[in-house]
Amino acid sequence: MDLPPSENFHERLSHLRTALLDLHKALVDSERVGYEQNIGTIPSANHFLKLLTDDPWFAWLHPLSLLIVALDEALDAKSTAPLTDDAAAALVKRTGELLVASEVGEGFARHYFDALQRDPDVVMAHAAAAKWFRARR
Repeated sequence: MDLPPSENFHERLSHLRTALLDLHKALVDSERVGYEQNIGTIPSANHFLKLLTDDPWFAWLHPLSLLIVALDEALDAKSTAPLTDDAAAALVKRTGELLVASEVGEGFARHYFDALQRDPDVVMAHAAAAKWFRARR
């Protein structure tokens, strides 16, 4: 999925970033509910942040977190490397490859599939992110 050079890819990637942040929040919220139902109440925001970064329950979310960080770095005006058409296209490709749910296997794709099956908020956030790709066609 290449971005045409004439397209304002900085603005478009900013919109994609926003959609991914919303999706990330929906997934984190959904996983928190599952964690609390299975493991127990999370006592504080600091404890939850520690779980998000260190607990295997939430580890599958790390690829999406890293993708958002990569978008942030690419969009940062102070970045040492300017955002090029190729860099923007690579981020779009990476996003498209990550946001594929799979009923088989493990890792992000499988957990993403499960989240889409159980949580309508995740479905809505996924639809908003998918809309970004449909708008490009």
